[in-house]
Amino acid sequence: MKRILLIEDNPDIRENTAEILELDGYEVYTAENGKLGVEMATSLKPDLIICDIMMPVLDGYSVLHLLSKNPDTENIPFIFLTAKADRSDFRKGMEMGADDYITKPFDDVDLLNALESRFKKIEQMQKKYSRNIEGLNNLVRDVGGEEELRNLTQNREKRKYKKKSEIFREGDFPLYLFYIEKGKVKTYKTNEDGKELIINLHNEGDFFGYVNLMREDSYMESASALEDSELILIPKSEFFKLIHQNRQVSQKFIKMLSDNIKENEDQLLKLAYNSVRKRVSECLLKFFEQSDDRNNKNGIKISREDLSNMAGTSIETAIRTLSDFKDEKLIEISTGKIKVINFDKLKNLKN
Repeated sequence: MKRILLIEDNPDIRENTAEILELDGYEVYTAENGKLGVEMATSLKPDLIICDIMMPVLDGYSVLHLLSKNPDTENIPFIFLTAKADRSDFRKGMEMGADDYITKPFDDVDLLNALESRFKKIEQMQKKYSRNIEGLNNLVRDVGGEEELRNLTQNREKRKYKKKSEIFREGDFPLYLFYIEKGKVKTYKTNEDGKELIINLHNEGDFFGYVNLMREDSYMESASALEDSELILIPKSEFFKLIHQNRQVSQKFIKMLSDNIKENEDQLLKLAYNSVRKRVSECLLKFFEQSDDRNNKNGIKISREDLSNMAGTSIETAIRTLSDFKDEKLIEISTGKIKVINFDKLKNLKN
């Protein structure tokens, strides 16, 4: 049963509204002023808050401001309920982060529809979506905007990149969102001596180049093709048009595409504290995750240079570590291809 906190100073409206919500199956808690409402929201952590604006002690704006500053309550959906219908009041409430705005007098059906719509959107936002075209397709289908999605990926410029071809360089200004239709791409940073550190691997069906696009800042890394690849180039203007047209698409799409930021942070920690053996084993497994031979039937061909660049070590050390893994019966190496014999042991190597 969904729990709703109703903050309303008028006793008649508070009682009638609570009754409507309870009849529709909600568990309702009430507060007669803003101060009490903030205290109850903090302790109860309801699924949704309905709050009047003009109240004693604390008005609705102050309630929303205080709750938005508290990590425990900042994500609770918030609906203003008020007799004030001036456009400036609507604008102020929405700019502060309110999710909806209902004016008095209101129809029972309007109130219940607003709640049902809000809870539906919450469920959609909590769903997990993969960071590829299928995930984006499912997302937009759930929250609306199929036409925008079709326009995003159809009739776009396609470019072919040969293996090792540069796609963009650190310091360039982003003009496109890239989608891999075929092939694999690596993103990497280069130090003053020209030594590469691979930041991430991107496979067929992935988007990349979006972080700096959204930051509207120059690329902090470079990208090149790991193998012959075909990319769809989505213009910056069209990407922003999509995420600005639909709030739910914007919020979830940005989260979906930004998940790898944490992955990159974890990688930096591993580079700083993990042993060479551990780093090489984890990078080896990541290459397998991105390969077409995920079932490990035929093995995969991995450039020793790419493996060393991703593990943050020299080529000689990477080759020596692979030889150790082979002697320990963790992998097989034949005609340049690597096949993992013992995934579990390789994954759980001690640091």
